[in-house]
Amino acid sequence: MALALRWLRPLPSLLHRSSFLLTRGVPGAPTGSPALLLEGCRQCGRQMLLSRQLATKKAKGKGQSQAKVNISAALVEDIINLEETSEDMQAVVEALKEDFSRNISVRTSPGALDHITVMTKDGKFPLNQLGQISQKSPQLIVVNMSNFPESTAAAMKAIRESGMNLNPEVDGTMIRVPVPKVTREHRENLAKLAKQSTNKSKEALRKVRSKSISQVKKSKSKVSEDTIWLLEKQIQQMADEAVAEMDKLLAAKTKELLG
Repeated sequence: MALALRWLRPLPSLLHRSSFLLTRGVPGAPTGSPALLLEGCRQCGRQMLLSRQLATKKAKGKGQSQAKVNISAALVEDIINLEETSEDMQAVVEALKEDFSRNISVRTSPGALDHITVMTKDGKFPLNQLGQISQKSPQLIVVNMSNFPESTAAAMKAIRESGMNLNPEVDGTMIRVPVPKVTREHRENLAKLAKQSTNKSKEALRKVRSKSISQVKKSKSKVSEDTIWLLEKQIQQMADEAVAEMDKLLAAKTKELLG
């Protein structure tokens, strides 16, 4: 015990000298080194925050399949605009909602035909820009093509191939569209169409995600691998949340169609 105390006795003075050296600088070091060190710390402040987030997420993620990442958009605004990425992804979800509401319904309405795309010799046009669409009875929709009679055949083909189980008939420049009965087969066809629309939306979402990740990777020479990893994980997380929302929309629409 006495021997141990003898060895520990010089320790306070050594600690004091170490503190003095850190404060005044090491002999031979350039003048102003502490100031340069302080400035360097300020410059890497953002990286320290991101690294701390990374360490926290990894610690919390031990024993878990996924760890939630939530980077402040302000910290990485010179790398990528996360808010814009989120808005682009949400726009894809909203477009799917609109498609479900407008085009995939048990009851066919005139509005369901509005945005059927017609291929003409002058290009692609929505059907409602080429013809006047009206409902003559609950069982019949009529498309008046008198303003663009040359596109009547193309419009009829587009209606038939719309996936809405419609069989139009031509009478001069008038296209008569019988509204199909709500059969089990018709409901199942609509459910398949909803699934196809969802898959197309997911593909559009993957393009948004890939574009954002590519933008992040361009900054590899300027930021750390940890920062890149965090950003890629957050972008993927945002995409997963959008996919989950799409799956809920599809489940609700399928239930509506099939009961």
